[in-house]
Amino acid sequence: MWNEIIAFLGRRGEFFYVSVFMLLMFFIFLTSWLIEPRRLINGVFFTIFWVSVVIWSTIMVHKSTSHGLQRAYDLLIMVVFFATIVLLTFAWLFLFWNAYFVWKYESHTLPNLLTLISGVLALILSLMFLLGPGKYLPHWLSALLASIPAIAIYLGLVLYNFLVNLILYQIYPRRYKQDYLIVLGAGLINGDQVSKLLAARINRAIQYSNRQYQKGRQRPIIIMSGSQGPDEKIPEAVAMAKFAQHRGVSPARILIEDKSKNTYENMLFSKQIALKDCGNTKFRSTFFSNNYHIFRAALLAKEVGLKANGVGAFTRFYYLPNAVIREFAGVFVMHKRRHFVIMGLLVLFFILQAILAAFGWVRFNVI
Repeated sequence: MWNEIIAFLGRRGEFFYVSVFMLLMFFIFLTSWLIEPRRLINGVFFTIFWVSVVIWSTIMVHKSTSHGLQRAYDLLIMVVFFATIVLLTFAWLFLFWNAYFVWKYESHTLPNLLTLISGVLALILSLMFLLGPGKYLPHWLSALLASIPAIAIYLGLVLYNFLVNLILYQIYPRRYKQDYLIVLGAGLINGDQVSKLLAARINRAIQYSNRQYQKGRQRPIIIMSGSQGPDEKIPEAVAMAKFAQHRGVSPARILIEDKSKNTYENMLFSKQIALKDCGNTKFRSTFFSNNYHIFRAALLAKEVGLKANGVGAFTRFYYLPNAVIREFAGVFVMHKRRHFVIMGLLVLFFILQAILAAFGWVRFNVI
């Protein structure tokens, strides 16, 4: 029996094996993502699946008898490849352009300078890539400097995986069967007025509540979550509740959580309020924030044991790059031990190469 199976598989060729692998990876990704979208490994599964799709498409095209199709496909692959290289090399131009708009329309705080800082770092890396300063330096110093692009590549891969998960999380299926809707707070204007950014979160929750009611289900209770900052006249949650009431939400359907000072506490304290109001742990909940923030918020919800996924509100495009970099930094810090171990091993490897190059045992010149 096994001999027959092996013989059957042997006759299928590489197209068959790639097809099986592609379908297997799609099943693994889809199962993992649908069961728990708050896993960073989902981005890895999706990437492996997508690479297998490209390989499968390449084999299929090159097994066809249409030479025109093959040439067009090869040209498309080359254009995509070189476009990617150009975009990565000159990414600093986009970052500087975006930094200008953030500087123009937003407050001049350190978090709002992230695209500017990233642009400077990207420019330095691009110059190192284009000029290759390593050829003018001793081999041992070139080996040490090679750790910089190596760490940059690692950080780029981590950022890529974060972006994949962030995008996938935006399209996760919504279930209009919630008991509680948690709206995450943000800073107030003039100490007591809801900002446009915060209003978008509240309006998205109200829209969700209306949609659930239209489906013939009970309206969920909305938990407004946010404490009073040092420059605010009232707690954010109170201002949010007043805004929602002006939009027609009954005060009886609103709960106030006014102790949390960050997203972690938003999730923890909102969970406690829902537990107290519901009386058991079987409640269903969804949280609301801006689209760039919901994936990191979901990771924090998972950390406190809150079974809730997020729904994102619209954010102006010019604000997204800076906000996404800030969110990436937050997720990076959440797993900093793992990342610092890997980067430490990379640095250790290049230190070893530098020592070997100093003694003349290897020649090292990559930048």
